[in-house]
Amino acid sequence: MIEIELDGKKVDIVEGSMIMHAADKAGTYIPHFCYHKKLSIAANCRMCLVDVEKMPKPMPACATPVTQGMIVRTKSDKAIKAQKSVMEFLLINHPLDCPICDQGGECQLQDIAVGYGASSSRYEEEKRVVAVKDVGPLISMQEMTRCIHCTRCVRFGQEVAGVMELGMSHRGEHAEIETFVGHTVDSELSGNMIDICPVGALTSKPFRYSARTWELSRRKSVSPHDSTGANLIVQVKNNKVMRVVPLENEEVNECWIADRDRFSYEALNSEERLTSPMLKQGGAWKSVDWQTALEYVANGLKQIKSEHGAASIGALVSPHSTLEELSLASALMRGLGSQNIDYRLRNAEFMAIEGVRFLGTSIASLSDLQRVLVIGSSLRKDHPLFAQRIRQAARKGCAVNTIQCAVEDWAMPISSTLLCASQNWVQALADVAAAIAADKGVTAPATGIASEAAQAIAKSLLSGERKAILLGNAAAHHAKATSLLALANWIGEQTGATVGYLTEAANTVGAQLVGAVPGADGLNAGQMLGGGLKAVLLLNNEPEFDSAAGALATAGLSQAQMVVTLSSFKSNMAFSDVLLPIAPFTETSGTFVNAEGRVQSFHAVVKPAGETRPAWKVLRVLANLLGLPGFDFNSSEEVLKQIPGLPAAGTALLTAEMLSNSTQAAIDLTPATIEPVVASIYALDGTVRRAASLQLTADAKKTEMALEVAA
Repeated sequence: MIEIELDGKKVDIVEGSMIMHAADKAGTYIPHFCYHKKLSIAANCRMCLVDVEKMPKPMPACATPVTQGMIVRTKSDKAIKAQKSVMEFLLINHPLDCPICDQGGECQLQDIAVGYGASSSRYEEEKRVVAVKDVGPLISMQEMTRCIHCTRCVRFGQEVAGVMELGMSHRGEHAEIETFVGHTVDSELSGNMIDICPVGALTSKPFRYSARTWELSRRKSVSPHDSTGANLIVQVKNNKVMRVVPLENEEVNECWIADRDRFSYEALNSEERLTSPMLKQGGAWKSVDWQTALEYVANGLKQIKSEHGAASIGALVSPHSTLEELSLASALMRGLGSQNIDYRLRNAEFMAIEGVRFLGTSIASLSDLQRVLVIGSSLRKDHPLFAQRIRQAARKGCAVNTIQCAVEDWAMPISSTLLCASQNWVQALADVAAAIAADKGVTAPATGIASEAAQAIAKSLLSGERKAILLGNAAAHHAKATSLLALANWIGEQTGATVGYLTEAANTVGAQLVGAVPGADGLNAGQMLGGGLKAVLLLNNEPEFDSAAGALATAGLSQAQMVVTLSSFKSNMAFSDVLLPIAPFTETSGTFVNAEGRVQSFHAVVKPAGETRPAWKVLRVLANLLGLPGFDFNSSEEVLKQIPGLPAAGTALLTAEMLSNSTQAAIDLTPATIEPVVASIYALDGTVRRAASLQLTADAKKTEMALEVAA
């Protein structure tokens, strides 16, 4: 540690740190634009000039290393004069359009100009104008004249997103930030550039000109999409979600969110919202009141149970639903006497439950891995924020190894890739195990051939210290999923690596925790989708898009006497008999458990639209109409309290005893006969699929083209 004097106070700071780091530690604010704690140092803007004793001129705090005994003054006349001079230069070409700028009210340049800007400008020449650029449906570059060339966006793309999509061309007053040769900005993390732009040059295209920042209420929430559990600030005006931005949480999402977390809110205000209960009568849909709809469902379930038995009733539930909703759906089915409930809609294998599968390590630890093997994942698209953390690790020297069926651009260096068809992933992993066994002189768990690619992965995993083996969505949905897990566990034991699932959805771990899986003799999701039921409850899912059955699910569910859809959107109308409007995550309170087992509760940020009701309330009232005991809950908090084993209150991790990736299953090397089904980045759930801007992105268009080719 080194001791320096900062504005008369002694500060201890790690050797190699910059003055800016010492100021952050001491709580001293130094004005800046180009500096960002998550990005490399550029020292472009010079706004952070400070007075360092024995230095002939002011020095940039972000790029000046501390030395023992250094004396720094951030508020001296010399420092203030230098900062005001820099501000004058920065404002020379800046258009004075604060009243119409989308960034007005939350603009760093605006704020700092109040303290360091002059009341008038000495510059009388004509200001420069930068041409408008179109870089896609998410980011607006209509006002690049405002750009001060801090290069935060350039560095973010290169260092965090892994794709340098923006760069600076030309020099001097002709310098511009732009994409080159007409490309668009297509990174799945691109929206973060909007947040880190300090001047309003990059703004949100969907949000543009829709509200003023001071008109918005800010409310905390949690993302309902992938398993990161990204913390959000949802901004609201007139009971309408207007914008979503990240809430910083170093343990989960740092200060970033994925584009589907940021822009999926558009679906909440779309015309496809279901806002009143509907019944199908004579082939036509008719809006009815809640009493009529729920009595119709309750009477139908009673009749079907009487005629065909409780085993003819089942529920298919989404892992994007809250813990409370999944718990009550499970209790409702079992209260009826049925064991038919399942969240594993995209799975091809349905083995007996041996434990609650999870990441196997903390999310934060992904940033510090030295070796990692990822099996069956389009990591960058399936889990953008996990990929970002592993990208950080790769920048620090982590060797990233993969087993997959096609070469994909993960926007990070890949050490070794074992390419093979998904049907042969078990054999490929057995080959890696054989290479490890040969190196250590132990018996391999299954017959394998230590190919060159397998040996490279084995050598990587046998070196280094902090290691992880991560099974992706395709591995979890694989027809030989337990064999993959068994081999991964053996490799983990031999190499000292943790083993875990990236897990697909916001509440995949939570769905397992509350037992949203078939009991003894219960039907699994595949059997229910195949037409094995007389009455089906669909909670927050569209089987045609959310299940392995795909279009065949329509035929299977059409065989049922009654299909009840609980959804925020008008969906499943081809085979449903009842549509019940349930609240999306912004209109209900609830809890998600992310991939690492972190329990995160949230509250509603807006009132429910129309006649929409929280799903936990709908399930509770339905249970009451069916005469089932134990459903006397008055709040989602009461539902949460009756779930055994949860942390007492607040955000906390599940205990190690509640989570397990161990398996006793035998390893089956027989090639799988079916391909695993995995949702593409902007088709993960119904909310994302209905977000207009996300569906205009390059990723969404690629998916659409692939589906057309397949058809």
